Amino acid sequence: MNEVVIQNRKVGPNCPPFIIAEMSGNHNQSLNNALQIVEEAAKAGADAVKLQTYTPDTMTLDVDRGEFVIKDSNNLWKGKSLYNLYQEAYTPWEWHEAIFNRCRELGLIAFSSPFDETAVDFLEELDVPCYKIASFENTDIPLLRKVASTGKPIIISTGMATLSEIDETVRVVRESGCKDIILLKCTSTYPAPAIDTNIKTIPQMSQIFNSNVGLSDHTQGIGVAIASVALGATVIEKHFTLSREEGGVDSVFSLEPKELQQLVNETNKAWESLGEITFGPTEKEKASRTRRRSLYITKDIKAGDAFTKDNLRAIRPGLGIPPKYYDLVIGKKARKNAVKGTPLQWDNLLE
Repeated sequence: MNEVVIQNRKVGPNCPPFIIAEMSGNHNQSLNNALQIVEEAAKAGADAVKLQTYTPDTMTLDVDRGEFVIKDSNNLWKGKSLYNLYQEAYTPWEWHEAIFNRCRELGLIAFSSPFDETAVDFLEELDVPCYKIASFENTDIPLLRKVASTGKPIIISTGMATLSEIDETVRVVRESGCKDIILLKCTSTYPAPAIDTNIKTIPQMSQIFNSNVGLSDHTQGIGVAIASVALGATVIEKHFTLSREEGGVDSVFSLEPKELQQLVNETNKAWESLGEITFGPTEKEKASRTRRRSLYITKDIKAGDAFTKDNLRAIRPGLGIPPKYYDLVIGKKARKNAVKGTPLQWDNLLE
């Protein structure tokens, strides 16, 4: 597959994981909080900060009944109307420019998830380098066509989507002008149990769609994200907050600054550890070969003495004959005198 370039940052199997800090509504309607989230993401070593660009009115209707109210007893936002939830969580559009500018000052890539066509037009005015399609919008064909028509890279979460739906999404995006696609394995529950994450799908998805595949991770902690790198994830997206104790619509499954830094460090280690398929010692291991076991004389012996279990053992270090020759050597006679601690070499033996 081809590497995807997002604002001069290469994304692909030969690059460290691309780490996205998802701000979502964790700013708690404070621009100062939003800017501090950006600063903490930069300190933690993230590559990008992602916003969500919508208003309550572009998402739903201001209706407080029936299907417009979240009734699932297991839902984090049970009892809220959709309109009120989005009103609490949205990022005011007039903040976007300030947030994006601060990202650029700190060397972060700034982009967003648009939720309707007006959001795409607005983000184009801000010259975003790429777009994200949220899981709940991955079947919104008109929106997909609009975003793809910009020609910019698109990161697509695949939460809830069947294989045929992902196929349709990818085909629509490619046919509409987007060449650079990154798919994200995603479980659209909040928080998501690790057991439901099914990250074994990542390499399969990459093979089917000939695409970079990453993880949009709603689990708590960083274990699932690290494991996904071993399966080929090239992008990790995690929700990010200044403090879970301070609350916020997504705070329960968001990382705090120290945790985000751990995520960056540990996913980099996981990626570095993949290496290549190889056998035998690495360059740094070669010196350690001398610490293997080998055959050593354990008691002073004289020429003509037989080697026995009492005067010959397999011990460390590894400067003598390999232990696999032990049975062959037992019973042979010494060619010359030797003191305790002498590594057994073939020229110690009688012909």
